Amino acid sequence: MSNKVSVIIRTRNEERFVGYAIQSILDKIDKPEIIILDNNSIDQTSQIVRLFSQDKSLQSKNNKNYTDIKVFNIKDYTPGKSLNFGIKKAKYQNIIIMSAHCEIKKIDFINHLKDLNKYICIFGNQTPVYRGKKITKRYIWKHFGNKKLENMYSKSEERYFLHNAISIYKKKFMLKNPFNENLQGKEDRYWINKLMKKKKYKYLYDPNLEVIHHYTPNGNTWKGIG
Repeated sequence: MSNKVSVIIRTRNEERFVGYAIQSILDKIDKPEIIILDNNSIDQTSQIVRLFSQDKSLQSKNNKNYTDIKVFNIKDYTPGKSLNFGIKKAKYQNIIIMSAHCEIKKIDFINHLKDLNKYICIFGNQTPVYRGKKITKRYIWKHFGNKKLENMYSKSEERYFLHNAISIYKKKFMLKNPFNENLQGKEDRYWINKLMKKKKYKYLYDPNLEVIHHYTPNGNTWKGIG
C-alpha cells in the first residue's frame, strides 16, 4: 500500500491563511504532492504558494520545507469542477481535500489509509477559530464531535453529512463518482447523499483527523457566525 498522497486545495484570495495550510501539511506529511486550484485570486496567494514549491535544481530532495506544488487557474469556477479537475491531475491514488484556511492539527495518516480499504471517504474534525479565538461548537460545528462515526446523518440538515475542509478519498473511486460541477457550494453533502441513495456505501467521520478552521467572512461554513 502506497502512502504517497496528493493534497488538493482550492484558493481565492487566501493570502492570510494559505501559507499556514501548506506548512501544516509539510509538518504532518512527508513529501506530498500539493495541487492548488485557484479561482482568479488578485492578492498574494500565488506568491505565497511559490514559497513552498520545490526547485529540483536548487533544493535537496530531503528538504522538508519544500515539495512538489502545481498551480492551476480554473475558468468558470465551481467547487465541484475544480475538485474533479484536481483529482484528474493528481499523480497519487490517495487524495486529501483541504480548505485553504485550515491547518492540520492531527492526522493518523497510515491508519486513515487502511480505513480507506473499507470506507469510500474519511472526513475529519474541525476546531473553529474566529479571529484567533476558539469558539463554541454550535450550528454546523456541532457535527464535529470526539467519537468516530460511520455514515454521519445530520438531523438539522435532514441528510447525510460530509465536509471537505479535510477529507480523504481514493482517486480511482472519485474518477467514477465525481462531484457535481453545477453547484455553487456544499458539493460534499450533495455528493455523499447521491451515493447513499444509489448504493449503501460506508464512510467515516474520524476525529483523529483534525484541522483548525479559521474564520473567513465569505466562507459558507461561517454564515450566521461572527
